[in-house]
Amino acid sequence: GLFGALMPSLAWRLVGGHRVSAEDEAVVLFTSGSEGTPKGVSLSHRNIQANRFQVSALVDFNGEDVVLNALPLFHSFGLTAGLLLPMLAGVRVFLYPSPLHYRIVPEIAYDTNATILFGTDTFLSGYARMAHAYDFYSVRYAFAGAERLRPETRRAWSEKFGVRILEGYGTTETAPVLAINSPIRNRPGTVGLLLPGIEARLEPVEGIDEGGRLYVRGPNVMRGYLRAEAPGVLEPPAGGWHDTGDVVTIDAEGFVTITGRAKRFAKVAGEMVSLSAVEAMASELWPQALHSAVALPHDRKGEQVVLVTDHGAAEATELSRFAKARGAAEIMVPRTLVPVDKMPLLGTGKIDHTGACSLAAEALEAGGPVTLAG
Repeated sequence: GLFGALMPSLAWRLVGGHRVSAEDEAVVLFTSGSEGTPKGVSLSHRNIQANRFQVSALVDFNGEDVVLNALPLFHSFGLTAGLLLPMLAGVRVFLYPSPLHYRIVPEIAYDTNATILFGTDTFLSGYARMAHAYDFYSVRYAFAGAERLRPETRRAWSEKFGVRILEGYGTTETAPVLAINSPIRNRPGTVGLLLPGIEARLEPVEGIDEGGRLYVRGPNVMRGYLRAEAPGVLEPPAGGWHDTGDVVTIDAEGFVTITGRAKRFAKVAGEMVSLSAVEAMASELWPQALHSAVALPHDRKGEQVVLVTDHGAAEATELSRFAKARGAAEIMVPRTLVPVDKMPLLGTGKIDHTGACSLAAEALEAGGPVTLAG
């Protein structure tokens, strides 16, 4: 009625009498800064709307759904995937301020009859530990993003709640979703198929034989970066192509597998070692703990891989034995472990690798608590 009639004139007044174009800035989000100074990412109305329709082409949701989103809204996954996408599609959303309340979030899922849940591996494994088996009885889809989903988290959800976690992949710069596993086309271990309308190209990376560095172009790619060094100056992606900085492989059917961040490879004795792969191996051995593999200079080998872990009883020799039994290459095994009381985390729940690297460097310099493989 009256409210609906007043809305257009109210909106007109709020934007100061300017017509808003689809290409105008809708939000500025900041990259997590897990590898350096955060950058401002300017997303347009078109970027966000395009991404919403790209996702809904692969996943069916409707007015009966209830989304439970406990992810922070300063992060693209929480803001666009967890709030704007469902809200603009007329889906009810329940927001909870902290994903770290592992006992409370599952209870809220039960109380709100949530059907769709968004989370990261860290948070989803926390809920799996604390939740009652019936808390997620109404959940149809649990989407995981922002970090690698560990097989044990997927298994725990499947066994305890009968819920299949669908892993996806996105970046702040792409508003955010780039690829997703859907209920119909799901290949565990991959991040799914690229969304419709996304062009991709792989650039070769020195020392890495399979796959390449992923560049993407499409309607959901940002307007550009705002950098601390040049306030207010928009830096659009060259030719519309965004460099994700991720090294990926794409199989014949189009499923994308992430090998690691381009910056997260160490060059040990002339060979490239994926730090993510080292972390995956450590979390297979010590699944309850958090691990960050970092590259530090080494006088003989160029670089060495050091594992920072919050597993108190972690032993380098134990990891070395486990890796050998797994048939891992000798070069992948960190010779040095740095146990820490608390793993440094970013506000998004991701591990702060820059912080972990500083802790490792300090421990080695101070001759602090490190365990060495024999």
